Amino acid sequence: MSDVKSEALAELAAHIAARHPEAVLDSMIAFGELTLDVPSAHLETLVEFLRADSACRFSSLVDITAVDHPERPARFDVVYHFLSMYQNQRIRLRVAVREDEMCPSIIPIHPSANWFEREVFDMFGIIFTGHPDLRRILTDYGFRGHPLRKDFPTTGYVEVRFDEAEKRVVYEPVKLVQEYRQFDFMSPWEGAQYILPGDEKKA
Repeated sequence: MSDVKSEALAELAAHIAARHPEAVLDSMIAFGELTLDVPSAHLETLVEFLRADSACRFSSLVDITAVDHPERPARFDVVYHFLSMYQNQRIRLRVAVREDEMCPSIIPIHPSANWFEREVFDMFGIIFTGHPDLRRILTDYGFRGHPLRKDFPTTGYVEVRFDEAEKRVVYEPVKLVQEYRQFDFMSPWEGAQYILPGDEKKA
């Protein structure tokens, strides 16, 4: 990243922190983007400021997603990406929430957040307060669990197939024909740290 761009992002971070010090817990610049850690209580205020302030003008919500950290008390990071077409800059907001905590909806500020928040709710189980229609959007009716949580089994809980006898789609518990195997993808030419099958005869 050029020094000019890095300086511009540093100035932007300082400007935001000066105007809303209570809304910025930490800031960092990486991969040409500014990331701000924001408490959930001040998320809406900061998002509105970023949209309206003449030095920011982050009018485009690009995406909302989340990251699961099961080992942390605040298990999830809800991540917001904004674009300012006027300033040619991007910014990322990161909000840490506990599993039993809710995150405020930003639909009144960015109506396009509607489906993004539904996706995060569906995949991670994070509830957004004030959302007008918080239903699952990617999984099926009656789906159990949240697939992007790290404790969700990779096989899922049920499998779906068309039953010829019943002439309909049926849901059945997953049945694995064999246990998971651990594969070692190290190339023997890289110098494996163990005796390869067949080499024990040379010992």
